[in-house]
Amino acid sequence: MALVESAYRGDASRSGWTTEADLLDGQRTDAEAVAAMVADADGCVLLAETADGELVGCCRIERLQSRAHFGMFAVDPMRQAERVGSRLLTAAEDLARSWASAEMELTVIAQRAELIAWYERRGYRPTGETRPFPYGDERFGKPRRDDLHFVVLTKALTDG
Repeated sequence: MALVESAYRGDASRSGWTTEADLLDGQRTDAEAVAAMVADADGCVLLAETADGELVGCCRIERLQSRAHFGMFAVDPMRQAERVGSRLLTAAEDLARSWASAEMELTVIAQRAELIAWYERRGYRPTGETRPFPYGDERFGKPRRDDLHFVVLTKALTDG
C-alpha cells in the first residue's frame, strides 16, 4: 500500500513522473482494498522486487471473460527510470495470455496525457470509451478538480 501511495500521492510522488498529486489529494488505496485484491480468485497481484527483496513495483491483473484488466500499477518514484514498469507490464501481459485472454484493458485518468502516451508506446490504444471518476468515494482520493474521468485503452494479446 505504501508503494502505491508513494507513486501517486503527496510530495514523495513528485520525484517520479506518475504523480497524480496535482489532480487528487488523499489516499490512492487502502489496506482493505489491497487485501480484497489479493484474496480475489479472479485476479493476481504481481510484485517487482530488487535482488535483496525491496519492493519496487506492483500491479493487479483481473480475469474478465475473454480479456484481462490491468490496474493498481505502481513503481517506486525513485526507480521509474529503471524500466521496472515496462518489465512488470510485460509480465502482466504474459500472465493474461496464459489465461487465454485475447486483450488487456486498462483505464487512465484522461488528464494524464504523459501516462496515456507511455501506454500507447507499448501498443495500447484508446477505445473511445470513458468511465466516470468515483466522485464522493474518498477511498479513491479527493479530487482537486471537477472534470476527472477515465479513458479506456486496450491491447490485443493474440496475433490474430
